[in-house]
Amino acid sequence: MTYTELALVSVLLVVLVDLFVLKTRLLTRKGYWTAYAIIVFFQLITNWWLTSRKILSYSEEAIIGWRIASAPAEDLLFGFSMVTLTMALWIYWGRRGIQRT
Repeated sequence: MTYTELALVSVLLVVLVDLFVLKTRLLTRKGYWTAYAIIVFFQLITNWWLTSRKILSYSEEAIIGWRIASAPAEDLLFGFSMVTLTMALWIYWGRRGIQRT
């Protein structure tokens, strides 16, 4: 499975988990998209810094080739998946009163 395929599958799974498994419906909230826009800005800066300095590199055969801020476009998909799943779990567990004591 290529990096592109994994990124697309991760987005699909996170959307399904948010809407149908955890039922947090985070993706339907304006506040989520506002927060995500801020996160994406910093993700692009970080991606640019890491990839332009050759700290991270990607096999050209594993990505579609589109780059945003010198990083593969797929990085935005993985970033979306990680941020969304983390926030959805935070809300889910918070509703159930699960917290550190």
